[in-house]
Amino acid sequence: MDNLSEALDKLKLASSDSTSDSVESCLDCLLKALANNNTEASVKIQEMGVLPLLPSLLSPQSSCTPKVANVIAEVAKNEFMRSSCVEAGLIPPLVQLLNSSDQEVLLQTGRALGNICYDSHEGRSAVDLAGGAQIVAEHIKSLYQNTEPENEKLLTVFCGMLMNYSNDNDSLQAQLINMGVIPTLVKLLGIHSHNTALTEMCLIAFGNLAELESSKEQFASTNIAEELVRLFQKQTEHEKKEMIFEVLAPLAENDVIKLQLVEAGLVECLLQVVAQTVDGEREEDIAQLKTASDLMVLLLLGDESMQKLFEGGKGSVFQRVLSWIPSHNHQLQLAGALAIANFARNDGNCIHMVDTGIVQKLLDLLDRHVEEGNVTVQHAALSALRNLAIPVVNKSKMLSAGVADVVLKFLQSEMPPVQFKLLGTLRMLIDTQAEAADQLGTNGKLVERLVEWCEAKDHAGVMGESNRLLSALIRHSKSKEVVRTVIQGAGVKHLVTMATSEHMIMQNEALVALGLIASLDLVAAEKDFVGASLVSVLHKLLSDERSAPEIKYNSMILICAVMGSEPLHKEVQSLAFIDVVSKLRAHENKTVSHQASLTEQRLTAQS
Repeated sequence: MDNLSEALDKLKLASSDSTSDSVESCLDCLLKALANNNTEASVKIQEMGVLPLLPSLLSPQSSCTPKVANVIAEVAKNEFMRSSCVEAGLIPPLVQLLNSSDQEVLLQTGRALGNICYDSHEGRSAVDLAGGAQIVAEHIKSLYQNTEPENEKLLTVFCGMLMNYSNDNDSLQAQLINMGVIPTLVKLLGIHSHNTALTEMCLIAFGNLAELESSKEQFASTNIAEELVRLFQKQTEHEKKEMIFEVLAPLAENDVIKLQLVEAGLVECLLQVVAQTVDGEREEDIAQLKTASDLMVLLLLGDESMQKLFEGGKGSVFQRVLSWIPSHNHQLQLAGALAIANFARNDGNCIHMVDTGIVQKLLDLLDRHVEEGNVTVQHAALSALRNLAIPVVNKSKMLSAGVADVVLKFLQSEMPPVQFKLLGTLRMLIDTQAEAADQLGTNGKLVERLVEWCEAKDHAGVMGESNRLLSALIRHSKSKEVVRTVIQGAGVKHLVTMATSEHMIMQNEALVALGLIASLDLVAAEKDFVGASLVSVLHKLLSDERSAPEIKYNSMILICAVMGSEPLHKEVQSLAFIDVVSKLRAHENKTVSHQASLTEQRLTAQS
């Protein structure tokens, strides 16, 4: 340390007369001290006020310049020194040095700027202001084809500098994207894939940039998919595969890139990883299995990539994914069920899958998870069943296979995601299926649970689906028994509330169900209708100009249906419905205007 103090004093003197030999020996002493104990030496350099002397030593002509830049690079490894480097005015002269043609000057300058930018807002802002990133990007563009070791070393430093410059900073990442660095880095990756350090730098830079939505278009116009898959196939180490995965995941969110990755053969790589790690107990095996199977599911979210892998239900990938469902591994069961849910995104695929027995595999999976089950697996399997139940031809087949019975086993679940999917699956199954709607609608336990969930204010999705299923049971069964069960279960008030929903489709479903209740058992429902202020709700719907034509139409049908009840009839008279209805006779929608005439006659006749 005494030597260091002496060297720093000498450097102070030497910097004023710039005798290059004495400066050089002082710099050597500094570098030695920094190599020995970087933090301690850096504190000393700061205390003795040496940093402000360095800009004058960063002359493009001086032979000491690479060593001065090296000292700055070493000092800037310490977080506490970075803003001091900026305050000492080091950034402008360093950025000027980027115009040098000397390889060593460029290397040390790139290191210095990269280290100052690391996790430092001040450093990045100063480099941005001085235009440093643009010059580095130009260097990479002009050097990327050169495979000499010294050049690869420089490219590694420059890529690292851009990475530190833009990490976690959207506006600086956008700036690099606008400079066109992505196509250059993709070409660089292809040419230098043999160089581990440079490849890693490239991957980290991609990982940074790929998070930004605006980068995806640029990536899609390159052959990034082929390069990454080629690189992935070469890797044997877990860490290297993980690095590539970290780039693949954000890129695969883009549908065009999904298809490119599928065409480049990524799926085969993923299936191989799954096969190699499925029985592994090491942490890295478990992590790789999860990453690979998650990525597989992500690729299936794109319509084109999904259809390409489905291959009419005969694709080898589709068959392999199916084999994950009976697996003993929860992660694979989850990925398999999610993959089926993704394959089940059009009627053709759904019909084929139901005809080839996939429903039974999903039911067996759910049965394994009834008691103390894995919530994510339950949720995924129910999602798949819900999607499969959408085509009309599948509903009766799935009901015959006992889907409703298995789904009802999860009625006691306290997990909102499972409740939500359970409700959606049942609602899809009974659509147009009168017998099933009748059977489920007279199931007191189910109706009781639905009424309970209709009050789940904390979970809007569950609340909405419960209301919709309650309405669907009535609408599809058109059964007096179902209506009685809903009345006894105190479900009527929820349907009246549902009629005021902000979603028109839900309003309409509620009004149709209420109309059926009124026509099938008005006497039993009368008290609930009065208690829930049904008549005043209908008055609001008819008076509101924003109400859709079908809402107005069904509200008038319902008014006519409740006129047979004395208390409801009195409420209709007291609210002067006739004024609202007579205005609707001039409505532009013919069905509405016709119904308004009929309703007006009914109101007049019974007044």
